[in-house]
Amino acid sequence: MTQKILTDKAPTPIGPYSQAILVDGKFLYTAGQIPIDPSTGKMVEGDIKVQTRQVLKNIEAVLIAGGSSLTSVIKTTVFLKDMNEFAAMNEVYNEFLSVSSPARSTVEVARLPRDARVEIEAIALVEK
Repeated sequence: MTQKILTDKAPTPIGPYSQAILVDGKFLYTAGQIPIDPSTGKMVEGDIKVQTRQVLKNIEAVLIAGGSSLTSVIKTTVFLKDMNEFAAMNEVYNEFLSVSSPARSTVEVARLPRDARVEIEAIALVEK
């Protein structure tokens, strides 16, 4: 059984997808989040650290709406526009995910929605 997750604490999807899908009440799969400020609907301005921080705040909001948290994340995928920004992205990533230390894949991509510099998706456990 699946359940769509939607919260106004994270950006409204800009396409035909859900912010996250809860599967069997145990696994939460988030959509990729880009650095959109949910209060304005606009991309945050700034370097990769600023953008990564907003992305992770958005993911956290979606996780909470789905009954999970950053400490329950088991896997992430990070999409970077420029792999040269990996160290700076990783510094902020560590601020949010050092406790759970999820498995992670990081790939460089040619382009992201709205020309974001970073997009991150997550899989988390839900313990009710």
